[in-house]
Amino acid sequence: MNIERIKEIREDRDLLQKDIAKVLNIKQQSYSRYEMGIIPLPTEKVCILAEYYNVSTDYLLNRTDEKRPYPKGIYLKNKEK
Repeated sequence: MNIERIKEIREDRDLLQKDIAKVLNIKQQSYSRYEMGIIPLPTEKVCILAEYYNVSTDYLLNRTDEKRPYPKGIYLKNKEK
């Protein structure tokens, strides 16, 4: 995971670590460890961040520079009903 990218996107939106920790339902110290690369960010948390920031998981994982999220699939559309 590109540690710089999750920190960069948070700072670009003028958010604090404690703000994102609240979104992820974790302690600020835990989120700080993710940003520092001490512990890996679990996949479920990557998905939550991608949805929160309205970017693709690939963007957060530094697999693309395209921020736009992918269209939701049929599975997700049905799940939201």
